[in-house]
Amino acid sequence: MNRELIDNAVRGRTATVLRQAFWYALLAGISSVLLLALSGWFLTAAAIAGAGGVAAVAAFNYLIPSAAIRGLAIVRTGSRYGERLLSHRAALTAMADWRGALFGKLAAQDSRTAPDLSGGDASARLIGDIEALEDLIVRRPTRPASLAAALFAVGLTILSGWMAALALALLLAALPFLLKHAATRWTREPAAEAADALGELRAAFVDAAAARPEIISYGIADRVAQRLEDLAARVDRANAALFRGEGHVAGLLIGYGTVAAAAVLLFAQSPAALIALGLLAATSSVEAMAAFARTAMRQASVEQGLARLALLTGLEGEPVRAEAKREAALPLAIGATRIVPGERIAITGASGSGKTRLIEALAGLRAPVHTLRLNDTPLAECSQTVLTGQFALSPQDAALLAGSIADNLRLARPGISEDQMRAALHIACLDTRVAAMPDGLDTLLGESGGILSGGERKRLSLARALLADRPWLLLDEPTEGLDAATEALLVTRLGEWLDATGTGVILVSHRQAPLALAARHIPIDGID
Repeated sequence: MNRELIDNAVRGRTATVLRQAFWYALLAGISSVLLLALSGWFLTAAAIAGAGGVAAVAAFNYLIPSAAIRGLAIVRTGSRYGERLLSHRAALTAMADWRGALFGKLAAQDSRTAPDLSGGDASARLIGDIEALEDLIVRRPTRPASLAAALFAVGLTILSGWMAALALALLLAALPFLLKHAATRWTREPAAEAADALGELRAAFVDAAAARPEIISYGIADRVAQRLEDLAARVDRANAALFRGEGHVAGLLIGYGTVAAAAVLLFAQSPAALIALGLLAATSSVEAMAAFARTAMRQASVEQGLARLALLTGLEGEPVRAEAKREAALPLAIGATRIVPGERIAITGASGSGKTRLIEALAGLRAPVHTLRLNDTPLAECSQTVLTGQFALSPQDAALLAGSIADNLRLARPGISEDQMRAALHIACLDTRVAAMPDGLDTLLGESGGILSGGERKRLSLARALLADRPWLLLDEPTEGLDAATEALLVTRLGEWLDATGTGVILVSHRQAPLALAARHIPIDGID
């Protein structure tokens, strides 16, 4: 499953960049091995020449090896930079694309049957859990390059003796299995705890941020902050245990390098300078295999991330896209009441009697509990695409993007012009307020429409619903939070717009003024 997901994430241009990163990683690995091996040979040979007297020193050519060492150091540094630049570029691009694809899967779900994820939980999966895979993609070019560099080191060690090279090869062959076992033992459990704790912390932060006004108004900020601190402490404890496990693996790798060097020294049969070459080649070969160690240490975190992402990767469907053209209006039936296109209906009843649920069911946000039909088809059998094409909703609690006013209005449908936005804002009695803002339509709202009052957020939602240009307009408490004069003006303008467009209305309101828009009233308790 890991390989399949990563392969899906690194297709196309990302795969090309990773192939380029591999060649840089290969050059870095080979130059690193050769640099250390040549340095060992050079220092030992120079020492032997120095011990041999002036004649031996004069005969020893130190210029070429020292220049080669300097050149290899430059090549190693440059190639490592190139590999990391390209691999991180590929990883960041792949993760951005994958986040978009997974968000698209979430957006494609029918709200009536979609997985029950809070905003915080979805955010934690799309951000934190995908980040667990990022390191795996970054390391992808280095693993085959590390293996090639290690084989190159074994080849150099043959100069110290074939027995030394064979011993090193056997040790290197066993190293990946040893690293995997050690990482499983020392990092799997803390990695699982860290992933779970971080996901819970992210979800709690997002949900607390969304409920910030209520937290402040009820004076429970201290309790919420304490909960966040407790979750953060859990993350810290899990990460501390994980880092200790990674330290154990790193210590194992250092010790393994010592064992590899000792094995080369034990079986070496060549002159001292070539033995020194073999010793440092063996040490660098184990260092080159560090990419396998890092992969093994991150594997547990990756597996936890994949387990949490399994819910999203298994989703089917394509996002419903709003059409630029208006669909043909279809007749409705609410209970036994038939409603023809263009008709204006008010659903009446006491608070808590299910009026909002009925409105949201028509919009496709919830499963219906009343008898609702669209063009003689039970609403539960209508696809999300059909419902989206028929209904535009201005809900009781308007959800707004943390973007500009224009960004929020453009959600309605493709190709909306600024003139159309201003016309819709005029009908919603919000045009004067927006025109007075320094940046007009480009004014940034902040989180949940932060700079707007509740009534203004409601009217912006109404303007967005008007711009959607659907056959039916669903209004849930459209004038809540407005003064009487503004309410009367909005009802007048909205009525004129309905007359001009022939749009039908299903509305819910506890205030009398909006009810004047409706030609018929249907009591909610009379709907079966």
